[in-house]
Amino acid sequence: MEKKNIYKALADFQQEVPVLLKGTDGYGYKYVQLEHIITQINPLLKKHNLGFTQLIEGEGLTTILFHTKSGESVQSASSIPHCDMKGMNAYQSAGAGITYYRRYALSSMLGIIADSDTDAKVYTKKPKKSAPEKPAEHWVLDIGDEKWDGILGYIAQNKNLGMPKIVENLEARYKINAVVKKEMTKYISL
Repeated sequence: MEKKNIYKALADFQQEVPVLLKGTDGYGYKYVQLEHIITQINPLLKKHNLGFTQLIEGEGLTTILFHTKSGESVQSASSIPHCDMKGMNAYQSAGAGITYYRRYALSSMLGIIADSDTDAKVYTKKPKKSAPEKPAEHWVLDIGDEKWDGILGYIAQNKNLGMPKIVENLEARYKINAVVKKEMTKYISL
């Protein structure tokens, strides 16, 4: 099926939708909450005869964008990994994961900017004149941020190295404060 109507409508929508970065500070980055995204985009979607739905299917999420006049649609599926979030029961963790993936899947599908690109800071930071800083590629690691699960996986796979070596290896890429180091220590003893 040719999809010229939906792609034209999507392109027109993208020309009008604003950058939505007036949201919440996350773990070292800014993002816009899902409800704010939906509130802001719905009038423009309607104007361009577009709609969307997001279906939870098994352990994944399918996002479907449709053109109301032609019936054309595009869809994208992603799996939602299970993770336990500190201070949340299993249902709350699952709900947080679903919301997180809904926000990113919808933003990606529509081509909108709803969070700051933390990797782009390398290109936008002005160098400090007074004191040298660590290389810009160092990510500030915080408990529960988007890199946290990967860090815990690294710790689990490398327990035999011991905490000092694990921290040394991670500090080659991340800025790690004392609170985060203390939390990481808990996972070495598991």
